Amino acid sequence: MVNKQKILIVDDDNNIAELISLYLTKECFETMIVNDGESALAAAKSFEPNLMLLDLMLPGIDGYQVCREIRMKSSLPIIMLSAKGEVFDKVLGLELGADDYMEKPFDSKELVARVKAVLRRYKPAAAAADASDAKCVEYADLVVNQTNYSVIYMGKTVEMPPKELELLYYLAASPNQVFTREQLLDQIWGYEYVGDTRTVDVHIKRLREKIKDHQNWRIATIWGVGYKFETRG
Repeated sequence: MVNKQKILIVDDDNNIAELISLYLTKECFETMIVNDGESALAAAKSFEPNLMLLDLMLPGIDGYQVCREIRMKSSLPIIMLSAKGEVFDKVLGLELGADDYMEKPFDSKELVARVKAVLRRYKPAAAAADASDAKCVEYADLVVNQTNYSVIYMGKTVEMPPKELELLYYLAASPNQVFTREQLLDQIWGYEYVGDTRTVDVHIKRLREKIKDHQNWRIATIWGVGYKFETRG
């Protein structure tokens, strides 16, 4: 029997949570519902989900804090859910490490499509392909491996969510090539992602916090255009 992928649904509105669970169960996912932040943190350990759907407005610990705490120790894919549509909320959620953001009310097919898209991008090390198929780039003090989703920087493994790693790999695999924000949004998030180019800026900011400029390379901003992985020397 094939192991089903597990989705943890965190929402204080049990009617919405049950509806989401129904959509996902039909698509052969195993689901678990919790209604508050503390239960979410506990279930992230006990249930060991493949992905978390996280509502922002929760009693006690809110969704932002849940996301922050999970990101301190795990790269578990997280899709944030909220009735709030302000850009501030989206940017803050993405800065804290969420992989995607959906506004309520949402279409059931779009929700399922986004869950599948995020899971496709996140393939743990155990699912690594043969070395001959490895997607890996190496520079001085930096190894980015998209086959087993690992980054080694200055000799140490750096934890990062799937989209951050894919963005870094995409840039580093084409050194000194300039990409527009629109190109990066399309390549990393795909046509099914309904976002804006600030999503790219947020992820670049997070990458720069983890991967500092090196004397031989850096992530460079090309003002008014986009970004490139610049190599020197």
